[in-house]
Parts: sequence; C-alpha cells; structure tokens
Amino acid sequence: MICNVGLSYSPAHTMISIPRTFRPATSICIATTAVPMEDTNPSSSAESSQTSSTEPGLLPGETVVREGKAAILFPSANEVFYNPVQEFNRDLTCAVITEFAREQLAQRGIRILVPGEKDRVEEEDDKKEFITASVGERCEQGLRVLEGLAASGLRSVRFALEVPGLKSITANDYSAKAAALISRNAQHNNVSHILQASQRDASMVMYEARGKKERYDVIDLDPYGSPSPFLDAAVQAVSEGGLLCITCTDMAVMAGNSGETCYSKYGSMSIKSRYCHEMALRIILHSLDQRAAVYQRYIEPLLSVSVDFYIRVFVRVKTGQAVVKNSASKHALLYNCVGCGAFHLQRMGKKMSQGKHMKYSAATGPPVGPNCEHCRQRHQLGGPIWAEPIHDMKFVQKVLGAVSVNPTRFRTSKRIEGVLSMVTEELQDVPLYYVLDHLSSTVHCNTPPMLQFRSALLHAGYRVSLSHACKNAVKTDAPAGVLWDIIRCWEKSNPVKRERLSETSPAHRILSAEPALQACFEIREDANPQSRKRHLTRFQENPQANWGPKARAKAGWVILLMLFC
Repeated sequence: MICNVGLSYSPAHTMISIPRTFRPATSICIATTAVPMEDTNPSSSAESSQTSSTEPGLLPGETVVREGKAAILFPSANEVFYNPVQEFNRDLTCAVITEFAREQLAQRGIRILVPGEKDRVEEEDDKKEFITASVGERCEQGLRVLEGLAASGLRSVRFALEVPGLKSITANDYSAKAAALISRNAQHNNVSHILQASQRDASMVMYEARGKKERYDVIDLDPYGSPSPFLDAAVQAVSEGGLLCITCTDMAVMAGNSGETCYSKYGSMSIKSRYCHEMALRIILHSLDQRAAVYQRYIEPLLSVSVDFYIRVFVRVKTGQAVVKNSASKHALLYNCVGCGAFHLQRMGKKMSQGKHMKYSAATGPPVGPNCEHCRQRHQLGGPIWAEPIHDMKFVQKVLGAVSVNPTRFRTSKRIEGVLSMVTEELQDVPLYYVLDHLSSTVHCNTPPMLQFRSALLHAGYRVSLSHACKNAVKTDAPAGVLWDIIRCWEKSNPVKRERLSETSPAHRILSAEPALQACFEIREDANPQSRKRHLTRFQENPQANWGPKARAKAGWVILLMLFC
C-alpha cells in the first residue's frame, strides 16, 4: 500500500506514460495483456509467495505474487508493492467474511461450501432445504462487497476465490492505471464474473450507495495511514446489519505521539500509555459509533485486533433510534496518572431503568481528584473512547472453530488460531490493561513471574486475563490499589534500596504505604490460560529484517523502472 503512481506500457512499445499528478493511495501498476491463472500451492514462508518473472505470458520486468488462491501481477522493479506481513490481515479478513456470509446467507436459505471444510450441520439444519454456494461462483442472493482502496486488487481477488456466497465484488481505486491492473488481475484469476474494477473516489462510491437497495453488505477499507476521511461515507453505505472491515496504520497518532492530530481525525485525545494499543482500538470504535449515530445507526464490534504495526476492526452496523440513545453511556473519558500509570474511566452518560422506560442523563464525576491517590502525580485526560466490549465472543468462537478445523486453508492459520484464542480469554467487560513490567519498574523492583502475579489476583478474589494486544498485559477488574498492594508484598521479599529513591518519586510514595492486602503468590492452576498451556502462536517474532510497513513509493521508482525496462 503506497503512493498510487500510474504507470502503463504497451507490449508493442516501450514508452512509459507518467501522469502529471501523484495522489497518495495504495499501489503502482502496469497494465498489460492478460494471461491464464495457474493453480497455486502456497508454501510456508513469506519469501516463497513470489515467483520468478519467467512464467509464460509475463512481460519483461513483471512478476507474479501468489498469496492464498490468488496470483497477482506486479512490476518487480517495485518491491515496495507487496508486503507479506499483511497476509495475516487478508487471511483473517477472509475468515471473518466467510463466517459473516455463513450467518447472513443461512437466513436466506443458502449454505456456503468452504474447500477443505467438512460438512457442518448447524442446529435444525437437517430439517431445512438449502441452496449451496461455492467459492468462485456468483451467488445471485449473495453478499455485495466493496473494497474501497483496492490498489492491485489482491484482496478482492482473494475474496472471489476463497469466500463463498458472494454476488459481486467492486474493487475500487482512484487511479486509472490501478483500475486497469485490477481488471487485468480479475481476468488473470478467472473471476471477472464476480469482480468488477472501478475508478472512482472511494468516498463518492460509498455516498452514492446510501440508498437501502444500493448499500453494500461488506465494505473493506485498508488505506495507507488513517481511514478517517472515509468513515462518514462507510457507515451510511453499509447495509442493515452489514459488515465494516477497517484498518488503521497511523499508530503513532493513535498511540499518543500526536494527541491533537488524533482528536482532529477521530474525535478522541490519545495519550502515551502502556495500554496504547487497546486504546487505539477503542478510539476507532468510538469514532465509528459517533459517525453512525448521526444517521441513527450504531455499531456492534465483532472482532478488534492489534497486531504488528496496525489495528483492524470488524463491526456490524445497524439502525435504531432507541439504541442510539445509549451511545453516550457506551463512551468514556480516561484519567491516566503520569506517575504510576493508574487509570480510571468516566462514562459520558448514564442510563437508569424506570419501569418499561429508560431515563438518560449526564454522568457525574470526576472519579478522581487532580492528583493520583497512589503516587500523588497529576492526572492527564484522554478520550473519549469506546468503553463497551470490543469483541462478540460467539462470533469469534465461530471464526476460531472454522480456522481450527481447516488449518490448511490459510498460510497464517496457526497465528490466527493463537490470536483468536487469546481474544476469547480476555475479560470482555474490563477496558484496557496494566503491564507487569511497568508496574515493577515503577517501584524499581524485580518483576514477579506472570503466573505468580496472576495467582495473587485470583487469590484476592478478582478476575484476570492476558490481552492479545500486549505480551505482558494484566487485564483485571481489581482496582489499582490492589495491584499496588500486591507489588508492595512482592517488594518485601525482593527489597529495593529505599535510600536511592527520591522522596517525591512514585516509587517512594507507593512503597511508603503499608499494603492493606496480604498477597498470596502460590500458583493456581487457573492462573495459566489455555492458549499459554497449548503453546499457541500468540506473539509472533519478526521473521525477517525490516518486517513492517512499507514506505510510500516515490518518483524515483519511475526512473528505476525506466532503466530496468
């Protein structure tokens, strides 16, 4: 996903045409004649996803990138085009849309058939007669999909080849050359009967689809950077109960480096914190719900993940004036201590039941004073953020189950299983988390083993879980005071040199207080989650150097391509 530099050249000529303007988008493309697709057999490494340029029908300087069932044509002079780290993103999206299609089409009497998946018999299915829908086939009663920023069309081609039950896929890009490449790749993969290329502004495509009959069942937005310019159109153009798939790669902004920029884009002030990755998820969910509420619509998060260098959310959008009234109570301001990292949430509104009716009012607060009760440092204010659950556990279990029983479907199946397993173990009603390393470093003591710390919380009568967003996260319903009591008890058996601590430091002030709770560090069996016991791939190590987001393409790539040709 890089700058959309339009390139084209004819088999009969070696002239390269360069447009007068450059527009940030997602790809560089070369339009040539189509060649038939060959069967693919993905290997286990990222490097093997690319083939040589010796395949019959390719022009000099071209290569074929194979991912999943798709074979996509690229100019090899621009390696910045394809980033294998995003394969997990695309695999997960295919898995999520497949389960979404299974749910939606079952209501229409259609059963989807997934290659490699054994026959699944849902409740009471044996009493019904179903129409079947297979991958690669156009389903007249199926889902309509829009990829707003399609670039080469890789994602859309994979949808066409791997997700059953689709009526149509619109792969849109602002660049004429990108649209030409999308069309060529559709022909190359024999999916032109499902996939249509579009050369439009993504927002205009969605704004023109706001009518109930024109709306898309699935809208996928994976921009370079922030999706904020497209969110208003997206929440209007998705069908009733439809699915939005949104990626954000502007993590520096969402993680607190530029709070003012985050506020201008998402209507939320980000702050630097240890829980910044989950906060980023809650910021984009807040922004989506706020935009949807303008049109009497609301969101239901199905799955929200923070992985690698980006975040990805899958939300269902529905309409309902009565439910939208609950919006204020779903969002919260955040008070964060700059000294010890203790945090508190303040809901924006509250609701109370009065018989058959609900009464809505402004919330009361603040929940804390100007200074932290534990270390007496100041509080900073962040948010508002989404304060409700960020996953739908029933839906996540369905996606996890489908991936687990069909492990050969995706190259990244093991990682999907690991991440989703952790998601199912998270405390859903507890926003944000603490990080064990940070708790111990605040008081300058040795870090207690994770199992012992989790056991101490369980012995004290509180719930605790890990988080998929951070390796050493402690997500718990215990108040910050209990966490510091446990740290104080640990420090007594692992003492720090108090004389080296400044009297005004958070460490000195926290350790000067006696613990109100006597922690028990005896390890409990339920302190070790199943994902950890099973040694699932939860936090992937970088498989190669410079593993991360690719840079935007620059004009220099044009010169390189000219020299190469």
